[in-house]
Amino acid sequence: MKLSSQIKPISYLKAHAAEIIRHLGDSGEPLIITQNGEAKVVIQDIRSFEQTQETMALLKILALGNRQIDEGKVVSAAAVIKHLRRGKESL
Repeated sequence: MKLSSQIKPISYLKAHAAEIIRHLGDSGEPLIITQNGEAKVVIQDIRSFEQTQETMALLKILALGNRQIDEGKVVSAAAVIKHLRRGKESL
């Protein structure tokens, strides 16, 4: 994806809204809208937005897991299996 081809002024958005929405749905690529020469807004289709949100959630979970590992808040797999086989409520 080449972002330079996906940058348009706000006047383009106003004049071509329906076309932009159709293109976003087909391509899945975001569109950057500028105002007075500055990037102000990114527009993307709902599927891409949801995928981005899911990816961010997974990355947050991974970061949390890594932090817990760094803090030593871990239990070995063997200990968990042993615990499950005994049927105890907490480790």
